[in-house]
Amino acid sequence: MSEKKETGVLAGFKAFLMRGNVVDLAVAVVIGAAFTNIVNSVVKGIINPLVGAFGTKDLDKYNSCLTPCQVAKDGTVTGGIPIMWGTVLSSTLNFVITAAVVYFLMVLPMSKYLARMEARRKAKAGMHEVIEVTELEVLKEIRDALVAQRASGHRQD
Repeated sequence: MSEKKETGVLAGFKAFLMRGNVVDLAVAVVIGAAFTNIVNSVVKGIINPLVGAFGTKDLDKYNSCLTPCQVAKDGTVTGGIPIMWGTVLSSTLNFVITAAVVYFLMVLPMSKYLARMEARRKAKAGMHEVIEVTELEVLKEIRDALVAQRASGHRQD
């Protein structure tokens, strides 16, 4: 009996994994992980140096201290309570850039494409409805003409 239960559980798990949503999600996670490397490279290679033109080239070095901090020769903070707001700024830039790229290169074009496809589908559906209504009206006119023709033919007999 336990073998049937395991088979049922395994079969259910296999069915779960083979559903389209799970596979799509797995692909999205893998692509997202690869895409993260690209965005991080853009931020570290382009954005950070541009921001660094106004200060240090590494945003992670931007900080403030709640209590007086001692800074070693290598630039590390050894005393005090540092607030590492540069790291937060860097992460925020990563997020904004990632969101912008995903929106403008993936979401917006896909939305426009789906809207066009929906408009075409509605146009086709609308054309079929008009044709069906028009055909029905023509058939009614033909029927009425035949009835009138029979009625006039019977009178002549």
